[in-house]
Amino acid sequence: MLPLIKGILLGPPDHPVTVRGWVRTKRDMKNLVFVEVHDGSSFKGIQCTFDSTALDEGTLALLGDLNTGAAVEVQGLLQSSPGAGQALEVAAQALKVLGPAPAEPKDGEPPYPLQKKRHSMEFLREIAHLRPRTNTFGAVTRVRNRLSYAVHQFFQDRSFQYIHTPIITASDGEGAGSMFQVTTLDLAALAKSGKEPDYSQDFFGRWTGLAVSGQLEAEAYAAALTRVYTFGPTFRAENSHTTRHLSEFWMIEPEVAFADLEDNMALGEDFLKFLFKTILTDCQEDLEFFDTHVEKGLIKTLESVAEARFTHMTYTDAIKELEKAGPFEFKPYWGCDIQTEHERYLAETVAQGPLVVTDYPKEIKAFYMKLNDDKKTVRAMDILVPRLGEIIGGSQREEDYSKLQSRIIQLGMNPEDYRWYLDLRRYGTMPHAGFGLGFERLIQYVTGMANIRDVIPFPRSPGQAEF
Repeated sequence: MLPLIKGILLGPPDHPVTVRGWVRTKRDMKNLVFVEVHDGSSFKGIQCTFDSTALDEGTLALLGDLNTGAAVEVQGLLQSSPGAGQALEVAAQALKVLGPAPAEPKDGEPPYPLQKKRHSMEFLREIAHLRPRTNTFGAVTRVRNRLSYAVHQFFQDRSFQYIHTPIITASDGEGAGSMFQVTTLDLAALAKSGKEPDYSQDFFGRWTGLAVSGQLEAEAYAAALTRVYTFGPTFRAENSHTTRHLSEFWMIEPEVAFADLEDNMALGEDFLKFLFKTILTDCQEDLEFFDTHVEKGLIKTLESVAEARFTHMTYTDAIKELEKAGPFEFKPYWGCDIQTEHERYLAETVAQGPLVVTDYPKEIKAFYMKLNDDKKTVRAMDILVPRLGEIIGGSQREEDYSKLQSRIIQLGMNPEDYRWYLDLRRYGTMPHAGFGLGFERLIQYVTGMANIRDVIPFPRSPGQAEF
């Protein structure tokens, strides 16, 4: 395969190169035509300079019709650039147009929609198949790629086993009832007949849905392999239209046997610091773009969190701080679920940096969390960061069989649906803990992108399943 532009830009000059990519801009100046070509391998493209006095008529005609978005192959000599903004450029000698992109309607077909101007995020969501060609979404994709690799680096270097948990499941990992149903039954016919669905006749012989989490299955493997993690798609059927929620998103979920809440907090802190330091080092050009055009001060914030000492605070103390502060849109009180505005105040004003809040009321947390001695709170943790709020949520799990069974019954859940999960407490139970990190929420934080729909290639949310 030919070198990518990222490699070509490393030089050395004075040797022939072949550049393949898409035209970002074309401009004419006297006898010179400057064509900037991108292939997505780096934030920067490469300038290809054509001397029109030295070109044949065919190449001149191709240049005349060349528009933004066209796929091209350019052959020429890599050389030092006399112009500002780039160290190297290509003295182009030959041009081949592999795929045109007309700027005007042609043969009844619409023109290429991405021209050299600023487009709104709303418009770009309507052409999600083309938006990766823009500076913003190319940078988001490269950051997403590097963070994906960094996730695996972190856990593999610490002897975690990567496991693939099921996407189709009969267990509601959060106990919140927000699952998409999976069925082969003819529901329309059943509705007409007035009959209730008989899930024993369904494909899996029971009600099933798309997984909201891989945690429960990860616990099973932690009970055999000690340290495991999942990194895959999860689904929530919540009718939410906020800039922070998706119906399909990716989750990172480590689970560690023989670990308590303190171990969990330390793992979460180390994980975030590793990710931020990695992206600051390896995606510098992309982050500089986000810092300049998306959110001022982004790099400084990431650097400060990467080097910070994480403050710890109980939920009870956090509520006291919030009650003293106010007013908030949502009034804080002991027993309430802390809102984003509360989380940001705690991180940005009280802790003035990353903050770990622990020991939440059991009523607002999931059934599997370990009950504290006070019988009112659970050994849960949320890691809050400035500008975002919660970025990690986790807990020490309840390892006692009778206590977990009682909690399931208390919440009106069917113990039989969790028989295998209870078995983990019946045979060889041990203290264990883990957390979840929504990958898109992480990318939002690292890039400063305001809407979570803009950090995943093809977003799925209520009413949106195009592409």
